[in-house]
Amino acid sequence: MNTAQTAETTLQAEDGMDQYLTFMLAGEEYGVDILRVQEIKGWSTATPLPNTPDYILGVINLRGTVVPVIDLRKRFKLESIAFGQTTVVIVVKVADDGFGERIVGIVVDAVSEVHNVATTDLKPAPDFGGAISTDSMKGLTTVDDKMLIMLDIDHLMNKDVLKDFEQTEQE
Repeated sequence: MNTAQTAETTLQAEDGMDQYLTFMLAGEEYGVDILRVQEIKGWSTATPLPNTPDYILGVINLRGTVVPVIDLRKRFKLESIAFGQTTVVIVVKVADDGFGERIVGIVVDAVSEVHNVATTDLKPAPDFGGAISTDSMKGLTTVDDKMLIMLDIDHLMNKDVLKDFEQTEQE
C-alpha cells in the first residue's frame, strides 16, 4: 500500500463514527465535522471592513471568493493573544438557510488532529439553566483522557456571525 492509500484509509471514518478536525483555542480542544472543512491555511492578514463586530477580522480572497474571517477567540469572548506560527485559518462550509452554503474562515490557535468519534460517544453539553448558551455545541466527548468540545458550526455561524457580516455588506 502506498503512502497516499495509507493516508486515505486513515482519514475514512468507520461505520457509526463521524470524523472531527480538532483544534486548540485557549488551551482547550474543539472539533468541527471534517466534512465541513474545505482547507486549512496559515494565518495572513485579512482586509478589515468598517463597522463590523470585533470578532470579524475582515475578508480574504480565496481563489476569487470573498471569505469572511472570524476570530474564534473573540467570538467566544476569550482573551486575545498575538497570532503566532501555529495560528491557522480553518476554512469551513456553513449551511445557511437563506443562502444555501457559505464559506467562512475561523482563526484558531493551532490545528490538533483528526478523531473518529462514535455518535453514541457524543454527550450533550450540560444544561446551565440559560446562564450560558450551549446551542453552538454539538456535544462533548473524551478521547485519550481529554475532553473535546464538538461545535455545531452551522449554528455557531448562523446565530449572529453571518447576519452581522451580511448587514456590513449591505451598508
